[in-house]
Amino acid sequence: MEPVELFHQVAATVPAYRAFLAENHLDPAEIRTLKDFGRVPMTSKDTYTRRHPLPDLCRDGVIGDMIAVSSGSTGTPSFWPRSADDERVIAARFEEVFRDSFAARERRTLAVVCFALGTWVGGLFTVNCCRHLAERGYPITVVAPGTDRREIRRVLPELAPYFDQVVLLGYPPFLKNVIDTEDLPWADWDVKLVTAGEVFSEEWRALVARRAGIADPVRGIASLYGTADAGVLGNETPLSVEIRRFLSAHPDTARALFGESRLPSLLQYDPGVRFFEEHEGTLLFSGDNGVPLVRYHIADEGGVIPYERMLALVREHGFEPESRGPERPFVYVFGRSHFTVSYYGANVYPENIAVGLEQPEVSGAVTGKFVLEVAEDERRDRQLTVTVELMPGEKPSDETASAVGASVLAQLLRLNSEFANYVPAAQQAPVVRLREAGDPEYFPPGAKHRYTR
Repeated sequence: MEPVELFHQVAATVPAYRAFLAENHLDPAEIRTLKDFGRVPMTSKDTYTRRHPLPDLCRDGVIGDMIAVSSGSTGTPSFWPRSADDERVIAARFEEVFRDSFAARERRTLAVVCFALGTWVGGLFTVNCCRHLAERGYPITVVAPGTDRREIRRVLPELAPYFDQVVLLGYPPFLKNVIDTEDLPWADWDVKLVTAGEVFSEEWRALVARRAGIADPVRGIASLYGTADAGVLGNETPLSVEIRRFLSAHPDTARALFGESRLPSLLQYDPGVRFFEEHEGTLLFSGDNGVPLVRYHIADEGGVIPYERMLALVREHGFEPESRGPERPFVYVFGRSHFTVSYYGANVYPENIAVGLEQPEVSGAVTGKFVLEVAEDERRDRQLTVTVELMPGEKPSDETASAVGASVLAQLLRLNSEFANYVPAAQQAPVVRLREAGDPEYFPPGAKHRYTR
């Protein structure tokens, strides 16, 4: 649906949106073209959804047949109704991954949903979308152990041998930790991964592919850009992964394209289903959902790049992707800026640190979890400090700390030009503190991890 058409449908059928337009003195009849659409006021949680009763946010004032709950950074719950029809539209994103990357139309596939089950959007939403693919004729069987490690360990050995491939769907650090620590024959099961909820590096993709026995990281691991607000907004494709791998190896080109010293997620999206716009370095989207949203400011940092422009840019730098389709625009997503720390005026991103921990000389000793902070020493001098979780069974040692520190510093200098130029050389080396796996202060089991303090 074109955004102008969506705007008029929402204005005609959603009570809260009619009130919102009236408050902003906008007559819907004034909006006739895409250029006019740019004059429509943005919506957000604060200016729109939190100011109206839940039924008024829904089409015809009727709440859908299922509700997801999100709390965001404030801890205040938001409720997002949806219907089975909403899920069927979103299932197209899953279908693209399963069909084009995993060849699941021709292969018996066990989909293992490892997102948290309950009111959160990830688990049950993913279960339902995978079952919609089964309804469309894909030979997919779904099992949903959620984040219960014992249940994952119990069901996989029993079920995996009956299938041609196993697809694990979950939060990236959780899937990596399961693969790293569960003594299971991953390479025998032709494992694939679908992730959401966190930006990861291309070094992470290569490392996890190697440990899971995934022969082709480009087609074996796919990330989704999903939110409780509107389900899945975009997905990685073999083309977007190829381009991102190229940009990962050419940080100057990536910095020129994205304007940052960190690599965002790079995905493609269907503008007929989710229409993206860029606003001052952040993203707006419009889409029909249980709560239809028009020019909704999700506050994720990122931007939009047309298909032809993206292909022309990488070709200018000598790269010709092997994959060709789909011919749809790209969206890139950094996430929210409050996950950075400032050190001598340089923004230091968790993504920079993650790449250092994913280098082969140290990746075997650490889980990939860390906490980045700027702490004062006894002289009140500020120091960049990285607290790192060791793999189970590993003990802290000066040798490991030194290797981790050297790897992190090398990648900071390679990837982050602000850091290399702003921070005095004598203060560049991070202080590395090692903690055993599951450390209750920094890495409590079961909690959603935060990478900065």
